Amino acid sequence: MTAREQLIAMARANIEHTRAGTVNLADDVYRVPAANYFDADRWQLEVDRVFKRLPLMLAFSCELRDPNSYKAMDVAGVPVLIARQPDGSVRAFVNMCSHRGATIMEPGCGEARRFTCPYHAWSYNQTGELVGILDREEFGDVEVAQLGLSSLPIVERAGLIWVSLTPGAEPAIGFDTFLSGYDELLAEFHFENWHYIGKRVVDGPNWKVAYDGYLDFYHLPILHKNTFGPKFPNRAIYDAWGPHQRVTSPGKHSADLAERPQDEWTERELLGGVWTIFPHISIASFDVGASRSGTVGSGPQGAGTRGVLVSQLFPGETPATSVTIQNFLLADEPTVEQREATEKQMDFLEFVVREEDYFTGKRISRNILTGAKAEVLFGRNEGGGQRFHGWVDRLVATADDQLASLFTRAVEREPT
Repeated sequence: MTAREQLIAMARANIEHTRAGTVNLADDVYRVPAANYFDADRWQLEVDRVFKRLPLMLAFSCELRDPNSYKAMDVAGVPVLIARQPDGSVRAFVNMCSHRGATIMEPGCGEARRFTCPYHAWSYNQTGELVGILDREEFGDVEVAQLGLSSLPIVERAGLIWVSLTPGAEPAIGFDTFLSGYDELLAEFHFENWHYIGKRVVDGPNWKVAYDGYLDFYHLPILHKNTFGPKFPNRAIYDAWGPHQRVTSPGKHSADLAERPQDEWTERELLGGVWTIFPHISIASFDVGASRSGTVGSGPQGAGTRGVLVSQLFPGETPATSVTIQNFLLADEPTVEQREATEKQMDFLEFVVREEDYFTGKRISRNILTGAKAEVLFGRNEGGGQRFHGWVDRLVATADDQLASLFTRAVEREPT
């Protein structure tokens, strides 16, 4: 089945749910031990067995559009350097000098033909080879060929770039197995042709408390009652590809589609909803120049310029903290007016996440720590959260040599 055929099948399922007044329901209420959110040993296992074993979506093709462009960032304690090669491919390295371990490139994006360490000026080319040692003759005899940057596995798909954080070895799971065919759906966005506008950084609660919210429409008209929430239903439909999920809702947009032949259904209409990439990405559509009803991807967007908010969520330095990078992309090169409108949208969405979602999430993290409740509940209508926590549990319990098998068993798309 092609990606468009899958999108149409999902749209038809949403139409039927809208007509019937139903959504997918899980078999039972799901119970997560409260300690899973704050236990330090458990949290370290999640960092090691989820974030340091699975590919993470760290960059956009449009951030590194030109040869010799690069992006540096810190991820779960690992300094990462991504470099666009002269031939157009991408490579990733640990952003660490082979001499004494200094960080080479400061976090951010730029262009460079050489990466030069700020400590002793050792330099590396785009392929990670050591090409310059200060005062080479005085330094002594070393095997230069063995002192290049440490490579990290990397793949570029659908205008997105994934990196695995384990250097010097094959990743515990291959990219194809991990993506479970989900990248074929994401390719329908054509992100490689989009334009990166800017980012905001938001400090958050425990990473799972934060991610629970990205999979949850149940709270939209309640928590966000003073911003955009009243325009959205609190009912969700979940579709899954392995651990990756798309969240949509029944509503008027589905009824509107039903009135037209399916060959007239546009890419823009079919790609609504929130697209999540396990374990840390949320992609929500918005429109620049439209009403704020377009700020969350649970329904159709208006007539404004098409944009997306791509949230990258990472664990913080303690179980109670996290960091989210809000990335803003537009499908078309923005005019001055559209760029100004996007800045206002960025302000608005940062406010919503910081002052509504994460304000509440930090209180949740604090309250769970009291030990007043032994469990956190996910209802039958919260199947996305149920699936997410089930995958985290299985990954924490799965050895490296069984990881591929775990994903292979779940490769077929199935509704939650």
